[in-house]
Amino acid sequence: MLRQVYDADHEAFRAAVREFLDRSVRPRVEEFAAARSLPRELWREAGRQGFLGLEVPEEHGGSAAGDYRYNAVLGEELSKVGAAFSSCLGIHYDVVAPYLVELTTPEQKARWLPGFCAGEIVTAIGMTEPSGGSDLAALRTTAVRDGDRWVVNGTKTFITNGYSADLVIVAARTSPEKRARGITLFAVESWTPGFTRGRKLDKVGQDESDTAELFFDDVVVTDAEVVGSVDQGFIHMMERLPQERLGSAVANLAHAAQILAETIDYTKQRTAFGRAIGSFQHNKFRIAELVTQVEVTQAYVDQCVLAHTRRELTAVDAAKAKWWTAQVQNDVLDACVQLYGGYGYMNEYRVARAWRDARVTKIWAGSNEIMKELIGRDLGL
Repeated sequence: MLRQVYDADHEAFRAAVREFLDRSVRPRVEEFAAARSLPRELWREAGRQGFLGLEVPEEHGGSAAGDYRYNAVLGEELSKVGAAFSSCLGIHYDVVAPYLVELTTPEQKARWLPGFCAGEIVTAIGMTEPSGGSDLAALRTTAVRDGDRWVVNGTKTFITNGYSADLVIVAARTSPEKRARGITLFAVESWTPGFTRGRKLDKVGQDESDTAELFFDDVVVTDAEVVGSVDQGFIHMMERLPQERLGSAVANLAHAAQILAETIDYTKQRTAFGRAIGSFQHNKFRIAELVTQVEVTQAYVDQCVLAHTRRELTAVDAAKAKWWTAQVQNDVLDACVQLYGGYGYMNEYRVARAWRDARVTKIWAGSNEIMKELIGRDLGL
């Protein structure tokens, strides 16, 4: 079905993204996977192309697109190369950007945003903790007031860009008696004394992503590093999680659709018993089901993108898009592995790596179970 969410300007932007990926990313995917990180020159090149500052005002080096569809186009194209690319770059331009643009002071914007847009400052967001997972209200990382300073102690884990980030938005408990209403966000620079990183975590998939643990041992910050309002961090996060979940949905579906297209080509070329394997009725019907599932889901995601562009996307609709696309993505890729047969289980084939990469999408950005809980509550259940 013809998609109607994008216009000529968005497609011109898509062409520029594809040219960048063809030149700077696709030829080096194996290198990035072996290093388990994206090199700094790739971030700088993305910055020079204007891809990192889509939501940032022009006076701070961004393009101030004012249209979420550009974020979505970038997320789609990154995902077609590999899920880790939309994860790493998306955390920066799509997840962290709203915090730095919407919640910071003029001084903070001038301090961080030019480097953010240029790829000189790589960012991450420190929400998840070893004991917490999706339960953001159960944070154990603390920030204690000490005169005109704050002293931060705690641990964050599963942090995308964690090993390379120069600036981390950290959620810490500042008023324990207020529970969820007592969390504050801090922008912690990586060279701050007491801030250390653990090893790059050994993940099942997304090898290109430098996921890490972060440790805060008497890290001293000041009010100049507070992002937003003191004790309002939970609200700040809840207000911005719909965009993170929509970004995940966009990436999930684009990733699945790309591998499905490659699988269909494979089933036309691979033969068994003298026929293309795609011509067997079971495989033909299964592929018809998968294509329909992807296209129907795409229609819903496109509507969510349009709603968010108009600032009308609800948290519940974002939750629906996030969990459903993660489920569709995993179902589609599992079927693609089956269609490849034994080759589908070989890491040298993209379908195998995509299958591994996708599994985490049912967990991060709020697990699928949490998404269903949010939807159920909205139904009065």
